[in-house]
Amino acid sequence: MIAFVRGPVAAVGVDSAVVEVGGVGLLVYCDPGTLAGLRPGQEARISTSMVVREDSLTLYGFADDDAKQTFELLQTASGVGPKLAQAALAVLSPDQLRHAVATEDLAVLVKVPGIGKKGAQRIVLELKDRIGAPSKTVTGRPLQAQEAWRDQVQAGLVGLGWSARDAEDAVTAVSPLAADNPNPSVPDLLRAALRVLSKA
Repeated sequence: MIAFVRGPVAAVGVDSAVVEVGGVGLLVYCDPGTLAGLRPGQEARISTSMVVREDSLTLYGFADDDAKQTFELLQTASGVGPKLAQAALAVLSPDQLRHAVATEDLAVLVKVPGIGKKGAQRIVLELKDRIGAPSKTVTGRPLQAQEAWRDQVQAGLVGLGWSARDAEDAVTAVSPLAADNPNPSVPDLLRAALRVLSKA
């Protein structure tokens, strides 16, 4: 089991990054929020979970151990594989997931692509007693976090190959989406910024 990887980031793609460890480039699949914090050439530490299949060994990467543990727990629910678990963490933070399961908020869970009403009910039924309580409130965030998304989204765009100027323009274009949101979602804003750039 590979618990984490640390080393210089060799490349950042749309859904993965390559981290050089001991002269070997490891491909790690990450959600947009994790990718937004990575920059080629800079050292990074990524918590990882290895998924072993008969024909493959796949590393999934996360910004912290909490997200990794939530990813692994989600897969213990019937019908949830690694890709769906990662999709859930791309849309919801670990605390938002814990809150949704604890309060049986199916409307939040079905926001995840690939999870329908029945799937959400199954996740609640199977994980409610094991997922734990949110570690902090999910309705509010410190004021400075409302602006922190700008740096994360801009870094993510630059990491994906866009110029600093294009990235800054795209961040400005999507900033109204975060203006009235006390808990702006970096993955959602990154996707919106990518849509802006693809139309330019």
